[in-house]
Amino acid sequence: MRVIEISKPGGPEVLVLGEREVPVPGPGQVRLRVAYAGVNRPDALQRAGSYAPPPGASDLPGLEASGEVVATGPGVPESAMGQRVCALLPGGGYAEEVVTPWAHCLPVPEGMDMAEAACLPETYFTVWTNVFMRGRLKGGETFLVHGGSSGIGTTAIQLAKLFGARVFATAGSAEKCEACVKLGAERAINYKTEDFTEVLAEAGGVDVILDMVGGDYIPRNIQALKPEGRLVMIAFLGGAKAEVNFAQVMMKRLTVTGSTLRPQGDQAKAEIAEALREHVWPLLAAGRLAPVMDSEYPMERAADAHARMETSAHIGKIVLKICG
Repeated sequence: MRVIEISKPGGPEVLVLGEREVPVPGPGQVRLRVAYAGVNRPDALQRAGSYAPPPGASDLPGLEASGEVVATGPGVPESAMGQRVCALLPGGGYAEEVVTPWAHCLPVPEGMDMAEAACLPETYFTVWTNVFMRGRLKGGETFLVHGGSSGIGTTAIQLAKLFGARVFATAGSAEKCEACVKLGAERAINYKTEDFTEVLAEAGGVDVILDMVGGDYIPRNIQALKPEGRLVMIAFLGGAKAEVNFAQVMMKRLTVTGSTLRPQGDQAKAEIAEALREHVWPLLAAGRLAPVMDSEYPMERAADAHARMETSAHIGKIVLKICG
């Protein structure tokens, strides 16, 4: 099968077309013929040599895909064969075929094409577990997501709004801010020209913050949170270290938490998948929310897809067309 390999740590140009043996599904696993693969920041970190795959995972990039089940391992129901699914992957999505646990697969929502479906797993698993499970966001609360025009951000805005939250977002241009408002943000803050702490102070503060920036945003997030607020970290594009006044954390009784998705165990990911199946997939099938797509590239142009992502000019998700 054709695959996209990382020839050596480096920039987008190190992504090259190669060939590998077709993987064999093990117990509880299925093999997908990949239609589309989502492109995500962790793929770029892995390509650069700063995010190693977990033990046992494929060394190929790609953490989500859509496709058809073409083989099953022991313990997988016969009914799985031939199903059109989207799946969270431990790795290996930049390939014509990939194996993943059947419990990490979800049906392609009714009315959605395979390119859109490939945009769902990584972002929806991440947003659900961090905003609603760890962040405990409830209807009537105020929510802020940094990087509101990213794949994570566009998903978080829509879900938080649908579940009754008052939503704010930060983004880096007028166009991106406009996109956030169209998706349901009450206010989008251009971080290049405005201070989000001042805007949120005028709004009365925020209950939950989803942050992928880190760095000097961390103390400012703590400042912006209401008493009993929750700060959830999922990435550190601005750096993993900051000086924090923990007196504010104590006085406001804040919770500071975070997670990464890929290293979590199969059972934890299966539980997230079940929660999404129950609470979110009906909303997708009903057309009440949908992934925001920026662009599509053929598999052979994976390097161009990574270059596009690293400009941060994109709004929403980037996908690779594999066998679609």
